[in-house]
This record gives sequence, structure tokens and C-alpha cells, in this order.
Amino acid sequence: MRIFLLLFVVVVGSQAFAQKIDSLWVKANYTKSEHFIKMRDGVKLYTIVYAPKDQSQTYPFLMNRTCYNISSKNGYQIVGQPSEALIRDKYIIVYQDVRGRYMSEGTFDNMRPNIPGNKKKDIDESSDTYDTIEWLLKNIKNNNGKVGQFGISYPGYYTAAALPDAHPALAASSPQAPISDFFFDDFHHHGAYLQSYTPAFAVFGYHKDSLTREGWFGEEIMRLFSLPVMDGYEFYLKQGPLKNITDKFHHDNFFWKQIIEHPNYDEFWQKRSILPHLKDVDHAVMTVGGWYDAEDLYGPLNIYKNLEKNCPKAHNMLVMGPWMHGGWARERGQQTVNHIYFGDSISSYYQTQIELPFFQHYLKGQTHSFPEAHVFDTGVKVWKQFDQWPPQAETTQFTFGENGKLLINSTAQPDLTFSYYSDPNKPVPYRSEIEGLTFTPRLFITDDQRHASKRPDVLTFETAVLEEDLTIAGEILADLMVSTTGTDADFIVKLIDVYPVDHENYEHNPENVKMGGYQQLVRHEVFRGRFRESYESPKPFVVDEPTQVKFPLQDILHTFKKGHKVMIQIHSTWFPYIDRNPQKYVPNIYKAEESDFIPATIRVHGASKVSAGGDVVE
Repeated sequence: MRIFLLLFVVVVGSQAFAQKIDSLWVKANYTKSEHFIKMRDGVKLYTIVYAPKDQSQTYPFLMNRTCYNISSKNGYQIVGQPSEALIRDKYIIVYQDVRGRYMSEGTFDNMRPNIPGNKKKDIDESSDTYDTIEWLLKNIKNNNGKVGQFGISYPGYYTAAALPDAHPALAASSPQAPISDFFFDDFHHHGAYLQSYTPAFAVFGYHKDSLTREGWFGEEIMRLFSLPVMDGYEFYLKQGPLKNITDKFHHDNFFWKQIIEHPNYDEFWQKRSILPHLKDVDHAVMTVGGWYDAEDLYGPLNIYKNLEKNCPKAHNMLVMGPWMHGGWARERGQQTVNHIYFGDSISSYYQTQIELPFFQHYLKGQTHSFPEAHVFDTGVKVWKQFDQWPPQAETTQFTFGENGKLLINSTAQPDLTFSYYSDPNKPVPYRSEIEGLTFTPRLFITDDQRHASKRPDVLTFETAVLEEDLTIAGEILADLMVSTTGTDADFIVKLIDVYPVDHENYEHNPENVKMGGYQQLVRHEVFRGRFRESYESPKPFVVDEPTQVKFPLQDILHTFKKGHKVMIQIHSTWFPYIDRNPQKYVPNIYKAEESDFIPATIRVHGASKVSAGGDVVE
């Protein structure tokens, strides 16, 4: 049990994102100390400090606050961030368990709500960061008075949560794959529950009863991961409605209880979003994300955009590369995402040519120049720089024609109707291959969609072979006119790059994966139709009444190359990535009965369109 739990925490924690630097080198060059830093409410947070032994100069702080156990940093084993480049560049490196986790006192709260102002007596993540910085400046010698912070995923959220009412010494922040709002990141997408996240709740939904360096949720993890599950699709389908998940697995999990009691975007979720609080930020922020991050893509893009809109004094930057969740923190040589190869040493390039100069510039006074947006074109597979994001671009509009034709910049044909029979008891699989239980889904993000295009419950539209490159840069908006014989429905829209039939195979793939004709998922989103007018106040569909459903897909920078084709798929189940909508309106899908799940005929009317940023204007 203990071995399993330790392995599990390493997999899910932020320390999993990188290789470890040689501990002997760290021990020879850094002095480690442990501290319990008192917050304004008296709670003490466990903190580890690695300070350079060379005292001939002063150093800035580089801080990481996490819920994933800093005890792994003991023994000079610096696993995960910061990168080796930053460690060798010498900073005072600070790690802290957030309140209620591992060796820190207090009570843990998922996405603890921000309380504006820093003269408050109540606490939030911003005040805990502020109080920690104040203590560090006064108690750690040889500091230069400047602080930087960084973190991936949940630690990325803690970085973003410290931006409002920041300490004056905070000079550089890098939220990386940050959560910004749990109704749109991780556990939900536009209100739809990501059922593939079901095993993750053990990590976030149990309080510890004492200070500990060990995980305390091992038995809860084993409720799912001890089961001999070879096929996750079949397993979750046999579980039936989500209420059975409550009964069998998560009946005592406080985070699961919060989710099932708040199925809509009510005050509980609204006050946990960090986005409305990103105001008056005046220091340097470099937000980092992966174009193929299945967990937190909404977060980095929207944190960057909100800072850009509301914080003119911030030195605001965006970096987006061809990575899955946190992939930039480790170098594997070949950069691949599932079946797709993007190039070599891309993470090292980011670490040495983007991240290192950022902290050197704002914390050490070295001079570097930066673009507003440093982003990777995932089609032609090169880095590009822009002075704004999204870049100025002509809009490309896709509409739907007869016989599965996808039309580019053509007039919509409102008289056309396309229909499919959606059965939640026979949902569309989200993977092209069988997999067991996963902690969080990742590999599907560039998966081959040929399995879906063959199904009758998936609408598939495809352009002719492109005669020239087509670049999509920026935001994508699905604007559908739909009707249904049911009273509720989900809508999945997928943008797909169809490879030429003679495309070469990649060496890293197994022999059965053929790239000729590959239908690569480029961007997708799911929208729960009940929220079409309001995330806070859902409403049923009127049977067979044409209704507009409009929602954003996340940004991309992707060139569909000459000889390729563009494909769009639309369907209403995608299992078990997302939970099944009963297609009969019920107030709370988490409490739906088996009898509530009904088939429906869903129609997409010809007035529908998908609009995207088009060819970049140079």
C-alpha cells in the first residue's frame, strides 16, 4: 500500500513534471533549512529553503507553493521545478506546503476564495503568499529583495492566486498550466463533468488529522485503482448513473459532495474563480501552457487574457508550446504527444531560452527582450512570436454542406438539416484504443478520430484537399443551431487535421499506427446544452424547437498544410472522458436515475457555423 501510494503521489504531483538534478551537486552548492512560517491567523506553514552557499553576492527568491508534498525535496533531491538551468543559475529556492496539506497546519480548501485587500484578518492564498514573502525577506540572509514564483497545475493556481494584492517584493510570476476556475478547468468543461477524473478525487477530498510527510488517502485511492479494470469505457458504463459513483466510491469525499451539491455555476463556484480578481497587477507575469493540455488549457489562456485586459501595468507574456500537461518541465529528447511528433529538445529550448531569461531579467537585472506571445505552430511545428495574442488575423468560417462537405468562407445553407441518433447507453468512445482507469486523461488529445468518423452518431464534415496552407490562429467559436427530441443534450465539437494518405509513419509509434489518412484531433470542446443561456440558471430544451447553442473552443495556432484536409465532427456523447447527459432534463445529473437516460434524435441545422482566427496578417 505504501509503495503504491508513494508512486501515485509522484505521478500526480507537480514533482512528476521534470527530471531531478544531481543531489550531490545541490548539496555542494546549496544549504537546506526547514521552517514553520506563521501566517496572520497564527497557522504555521511548513517551508523548505535552499540557499546558495556562495555568500559573495545576494540572490532573489524563487518560490513554489504546492498541495503535493514538499517533503520530496528533502535530502537535496530537487525533483521537478525549477529546471536545472535555474538551479545552476543560483536562486534562493523556496518550497511550501499550502495550509492543510502534509506538514502545514490549517484546513485545506480547494480553490480557496480570494478576499480582496491585504489588510484583512481573514486568509486566502494571496495573504499566505504575502506573509511568507514578508518572513523570508526578514529572516533569510543574502537576499536581494526580489521574489519570483512559479508552479505547474495546482501550484500554477497558487501562483496566479498570489497576483491580486501582491507583496511589493514580488517581481516575477510564472503560473504554468494554472487552474483558474474549476467549472471550466479539470473537473468540468462548460459544466459537463469529466468522468475520467473520477479517480482523482481521493487526492483532493480528504482532510488529514495530523502533520504528516506521507499521503493519508491511500485506502481511498485503492477503491478504484485496486480494481482489475482493463477497459475504462466498459467499467464506467457498467457503473450506471453518477449516483452509483457516490454510493460505491466517493460517499465520504468532501470535494465530491461539493461537486454534486453544486451542479450549476452558483456562488460556490463563482467565488472560487481567480479570474475576476486579476486586477491592478503591476509586475511581470509569464503564463505558460501546453496546446495539448487536457487538464488545464482554459486556465493559462484566460489568465493571460484577463491580465492583458485589466492590468495595463503588468509585463504580461504568454508561452504556449506543443506539450501535454506540464510537459515543458522535462526533456525527453523527442517531443511527442501520443502519436504525433513535434521536434527535438523543445522543452530544453523553453527552459534555457524563455524561462531562464525571464527570471534573470526581472529578478537579477540582466537584460533580455521578450515577445508578447511566444507560441508554437503545431501544424508546421515551429516557434512563432507575436506582439499580441490573439494575433491580428482574418477570420476563417466553416459551414456545413451536403454529403459531409465542410465549406471554407462560404455562405451557410440554413435549409439543410443534419441529424444523428444519440444513445447515452451506447456512447461514442473518446479513445481510438482501449485503456483502463487513468488518473487524468491525456493521450486522447491528439488521437486519431477515424474510429469516430465511422459512427452513425457522429456528424463528420470534411473539406477538399487544401491547395495551400491554412493557418488558424487564436479563438474558435462554435455557433450551432440545433434541435432535439429530448429535453437536454451535450454538444462536442472537434477540429481535426486529416493527413494525406501517403504521409510517412513516425518512428516512435507502434507498427499498427499508420499516419496515412490519420485524423488528428487538434482542438475540441464539450458544452452542456442546458447552460446555453446561463451557467447559473440552466433550462431544458423545448422538444424539436431549433435553438442556438454557442460556445468557445480554446485557442490554437495550427497550420493545416497543403495536401491536408480540415475536418469538423459534432456529436453528443464522448465517454468516459465526459459523463453521460441523460438527454432528459433533470435538475441534477449527479443524482439522475437509470430510467432518466433516453435516446434522442439530434439535428444540427445548416445555419450552424464554426468561426476561427484565420491566416495571420504579417
